[in-house]
Amino acid sequence: MKKKVLAAVLAATMVLGLTACGSAAADTAAAPAAPAKEEAAPAADTAAAPAADAGGDLIKVGIINNDPNESGYRTANDKDLKETFCEANGYEASFAYSLKNDEQITAAQKFIQDGVDYLLLSAADTSGWDSVLKDAQDAGIQVILFDRTIDADPSLYAASIVSDMDKEGETAVNWLAGQNLDEYNVIHIQGVMGSAAQKGRSGALDAKVAAEANWNIVTQQTAEWNAETAQQIVQSVIDAGTPFNVIYAENDDMAKGAVAALDAANISHGVGKDVIVMGFDCNKWALEELLAQNWNYDGQCNPFQSSYIDQVIKTLQNGGSIGEKTIIMDEKGFDASTITQADVDQYGI
Repeated sequence: MKKKVLAAVLAATMVLGLTACGSAAADTAAAPAAPAKEEAAPAADTAAAPAADAGGDLIKVGIINNDPNESGYRTANDKDLKETFCEANGYEASFAYSLKNDEQITAAQKFIQDGVDYLLLSAADTSGWDSVLKDAQDAGIQVILFDRTIDADPSLYAASIVSDMDKEGETAVNWLAGQNLDEYNVIHIQGVMGSAAQKGRSGALDAKVAAEANWNIVTQQTAEWNAETAQQIVQSVIDAGTPFNVIYAENDDMAKGAVAALDAANISHGVGKDVIVMGFDCNKWALEELLAQNWNYDGQCNPFQSSYIDQVIKTLQNGGSIGEKTIIMDEKGFDASTITQADVDQYGI
């Protein structure tokens, strides 16, 4: 796996509680970009001791994540975490979920008050975290970022196991540019605004549109990862009669909603058809749409970070140094013209 320099009082929509162990220790996969659980970071101490502390007590972790119903990616990510951070593996884990930064910060403050040993964070927004991370540091709690980066001083967290969202966007936009269309009229459906995923996937497209005269944004709206909202956005463009030939949706569920609007209007899509359809996350059903050539591109976002986090915690528990602070998940993009059934089976989540 590629590595880079390293770095309850909740709203009604929050869910916070202890979660039972889903399974024994996670399996590993040899292929670094595969959506099976990956081998732990080689920089970390690979001692096989369980995660429990020296006194035999369970390690208390508070895990703050986005809503597991947000997408297939998030469901896989949440399941991966629950399978690893369980009592059988030496952990007492509590989980809090929200798509809103302020609610996540409230959850973090509650975990700090509860005296967790480690705070694991997939932030809804990249900003606003400095104060609560300082509080965690003052309380002797180690913070580990997963899935998404934040705009905070690296000294405020112990490790960062994340996707390179900027690269995901660049890979997708470079692929799209390689289709050599005479004109690009793009319906851009964004994820939750301010999230690292949205910023990275939007930023590359925005830069390309600004640089190229034949690239145009027909509409640019957030559907907040939601298929139904994405369908409404595309339907409104169709109803207005505005020409378009690209759907750039920042996750698979929104691409699915966009396609539903195209199908309802009898607009062809996919390889050699009227509209290019692009998504992100590589849900298995989405890759099957590529294999059937109904979609054109899907960008991978690898949800399986828990084995890396587990290894970091074990190393810190044993008094070791993790060395490099940031691990970037290995990811790729898939083209409907070249994807195989083996790709679907190996990379689909």
